Amino acid sequence: MNALRHAGRVVLVTGAGGGIGTAIAQLYCEEGARVALVDFDEVKVQEQAALLRAAGHVVEWAKADVANFEECVAACDQLAAKLGPIDTLINNAGVSPKHNGAPAPIWTMSPEEWERVVGINLTGSFNLVRALTPSMVERRFGRIVNMSSVAGSAFLPIVAAHYSATKAAIIGFTRHLAGELGPLGITANALAPGRIETPLLKTVSAEANELVVQETPLRRLGTPLEVARAACFLTSNESEFVTGQVVDVAGGWLMR
Repeated sequence: MNALRHAGRVVLVTGAGGGIGTAIAQLYCEEGARVALVDFDEVKVQEQAALLRAAGHVVEWAKADVANFEECVAACDQLAAKLGPIDTLINNAGVSPKHNGAPAPIWTMSPEEWERVVGINLTGSFNLVRALTPSMVERRFGRIVNMSSVAGSAFLPIVAAHYSATKAAIIGFTRHLAGELGPLGITANALAPGRIETPLLKTVSAEANELVVQETPLRRLGTPLEVARAACFLTSNESEFVTGQVVDVAGGWLMR
C-alpha cells in the first residue's frame, strides 16, 4: 500500500471530534491528504485538529450541526477556502440515543428524538453531499463514503427504530448516488460497521456488548482504525472501479 495514496486530495470528515471520525481523519492525514474536520462539538473538534497539526499534518476544522443545511454550506465554503476544493467526503456523523442504557421502544419514542436522529444520520448526509457535489461535478471527480451500519440490514436490539431506519436509508441513498453521479466521475459507497470500540459502547450494558461479540464469527469488537482503513480504500485509486457498494466492517456479524 502506498502510504501517501491520498496525497493532493482534500478530505472532509464529519463527526470528526472523536471515535471512528477521529481515526478516519488521522489515517487520511497519514496518507498525505489535507483534512477538514467537522463536528457540532467545538471543543472536541478543535482538540483533534490541534493534535493532528502537532503531528505535522495540514488540517482545518469547522463547527456545524450536519442536520442544518445552512451550517453545512458555510462550513464547506470556509474549509474549501483554506484547503482547496474538497474532493472526498466521509459522512461519518451519527447518533444513537439511549435511555438508561437502552434504546427507546417505538411505542415510547418521542417525535422529537425521531426527527433528531433522522436529521443527523440521514439528512446530514444529504446536506453535505448537496453542498459538495456541485464542485465535484464541475471537476468531474469526487469520492463519497456514507456511514451505514449492520443495523441497516438486520435487527440489532441495542439500537432503536430511528437508527435502523436511517442506516437502511443510507444504503439506498448511496446506491442512488452511485448511479446518478457515476457518469460524472464520482463514486459513492457505504460502510456498515458492526460493534466498534468507541465511547458509544458505554451507552449500553457490558452484557449487551458481549452478546454481540458472541454472535460475531471473529469473536471480538472492531476498532476505529479498521473502519478507517475501509474508508481510505474506497476513496483511493485502488478502488476507482468500485461504486454503489456496501462494505461490512463487522467481523462477519451479518452471517450469524
